[in-house]
Amino acid sequence: MKITKAVIPAAGLGTRFLPATKSQAKEMMPIVDKPCIQYLVEEAVASGIKEIIIITGRNKRTIEDHFDFSFELDAHLRKNKKLQALKELEKIEKMAKFIYVRQPVQLGDGHAILCAKELIKNEPFAVLFGDDIYDSKIPALAQMIKNYEKFKTPILALEEVPKEATNKYGIAGIKSKKNNIYEIDSLVEKPAPKDAPSNLSIVGKYIVTPDLLKTLEKAKSHSKDGEIRLIDGMREYIKTHKIHGCKIDGERFDTGDKLGYLKAVIHFGLKHKDLSKDLKTYLRKISK
Repeated sequence: MKITKAVIPAAGLGTRFLPATKSQAKEMMPIVDKPCIQYLVEEAVASGIKEIIIITGRNKRTIEDHFDFSFELDAHLRKNKKLQALKELEKIEKMAKFIYVRQPVQLGDGHAILCAKELIKNEPFAVLFGDDIYDSKIPALAQMIKNYEKFKTPILALEEVPKEATNKYGIAGIKSKKNNIYEIDSLVEKPAPKDAPSNLSIVGKYIVTPDLLKTLEKAKSHSKDGEIRLIDGMREYIKTHKIHGCKIDGERFDTGDKLGYLKAVIHFGLKHKDLSKDLKTYLRKISK
């Protein structure tokens, strides 16, 4: 079964970016001239996804408005003959079929994913979290889908981190490896460096199979706050089924972290055709 649907959990409060996120969705914070969530949608569409299911919460209406048609803005751009801007907006509105589901209470990312189960039905699907943006020749999700089509198992995105930093991430224990593909035998949440089974951290991109989704429905929380997380379902699933990890070929930016967000802005700014030259000049000036 081909993967044509992607779920993007976007109901979080974005507290690490307060006060900027007090009245706007963190996912709508711009990286140069596109909001973070658009980078994820573009990655999904470039990977063959046709339907985007966004899990929203209160104060997230701007996400829906961004991918929707705006009559007033359309009329203004046409009147002033700003055809290039009009073309860009039309591209956004027609990228995919968008469906929005409200997560009424924040009970964890696993619960957010389960909010979409009636729309997913019995299909494998992608999950993309808003903090992980890649710049890569082949979209990160496309790399994962290729491996799903080979193994027919859940696929996790992986990234190497310094051994001393494993206590900041979910870490995968590795049973075997072939090239950039790993068979995973354990998943540990933020282990101390001495207890970490590897230095491969779990990135916020997943391929979820119907069996894993059913396991997630029955999963018990292992967190102090009682929230259901996707890792809870995967820990149970891996006891009897295989899960593979895919080390992504590309440069990752953690836009949920302030420094990571600034790095993303600079990186994509340096690639922007209208800004790169002047931005390079400015960066050289202030780095002296």
